[in-house]
Amino acid sequence: MKEDAAPNQRLFLLGMILSMTCWGFSWTSGKILAGFADPLTISFFRFALTSVSLVLILWFTKEQFAIRKAGLGDLLLAAVLISFYTYVFFKGLVHGKAGAGGILVTVLNPILSYCIMLATARRRPSQREVLGLVLALIAGAVLLKIFTDPGSLWSAGNIYFLAAAVSWSALSLVTARASRYGSPVAFSCWMYTVSAVIMFAFAGPAATGVLVQTTSFKFWGNLFFSATITTSLATTFYFVATSRIGAGKASSFIFMVPFSAALGSWLFLNEVPEWHSVAGGLLGIAAVYILNKKPKTA
Repeated sequence: MKEDAAPNQRLFLLGMILSMTCWGFSWTSGKILAGFADPLTISFFRFALTSVSLVLILWFTKEQFAIRKAGLGDLLLAAVLISFYTYVFFKGLVHGKAGAGGILVTVLNPILSYCIMLATARRRPSQREVLGLVLALIAGAVLLKIFTDPGSLWSAGNIYFLAAAVSWSALSLVTARASRYGSPVAFSCWMYTVSAVIMFAFAGPAATGVLVQTTSFKFWGNLFFSATITTSLATTFYFVATSRIGAGKASSFIFMVPFSAALGSWLFLNEVPEWHSVAGGLLGIAAVYILNKKPKTA
């Protein structure tokens, strides 16, 4: 049994690493998409394409589309949270930089998730968890240049990124319960479908009708990557991970995103990574290792 579990564990870790890399590049892709229309309209297109791609995944894997009625409350809550997150995600990218947003959100997310998890469980963190969270806070301070320029925390776009971090942390805890109601992929499919309806209601048919007529490959290519590769595949894999190992541990992998976010913004947006991004990223990866390290047993 142990020999069979080891390859599966390696494949699972590889899947998380690839998913986090896609998330990092999604900030670059999102920055490009934010230049084509308002955040509500872009969010609708992203959710609609994601929903279609998840339907195809469910059909291909022959999983059930239905979820239990008991999960409708969590489904609606998750749809509202992912809608709000995506809106402030694009809103922040309109005003701020992709690399800065990727760093801020992905560093705060696991910290907030772990704190919420500990609060809801009403337990004190272990010494290992305290060490990991303290190291994560230091990593965030280095990444944001808190020690050298405290005012940078409130620069353009960061208030939206802060809101995104809070909403995603809450969303992680909701999706961690998805497996109780059926397939996590089916839960994600319905969540994005409801979110597409919400965003269409706010964006309106006029704005969506204008954007659907665009022939720009730059728009459709980035939309496909953002909706299908990043959201349908990578994010669904992350949601499955939260149902398997818990929101706190799954969220800790997000510390790998800043490196890929900085790399993508450098390659495609000419945002040159600074020393604090490299140093903070290394500290973040160290925090991931500590938070995921299993305690020794007798």
